[in-house]
Amino acid sequence: MEHFEKLYDEHEKVHVRFVGFTTYDTRYDFGFIYTNMFFGKPLVVCMQTGRSALLDPKDIENIEYLQKAFHITEVRQAEELALFFNEELPTVPFQTQYE
Repeated sequence: MEHFEKLYDEHEKVHVRFVGFTTYDTRYDFGFIYTNMFFGKPLVVCMQTGRSALLDPKDIENIEYLQKAFHITEVRQAEELALFFNEELPTVPFQTQYE
């Protein structure tokens, strides 16, 4: 490891939540990882594709971002996903990670 400069190595107990749900034509399985890292944003992982994103309320409003992050081709599916995230993800005030 002499060629690497470690920037951080954090250990913490985190809260993880797994949610599976269906819409009219799609099934979703997500893991929500709540941590003190990432400026208070939960890490959302699609258990089917392995794609992940850090999401806050502004990210959820950005349908194009959700489409890109979770590789969703249909706008309607991304809008449904945004509605779900809006109801299920807590709104947390912005936190400074490096204080």
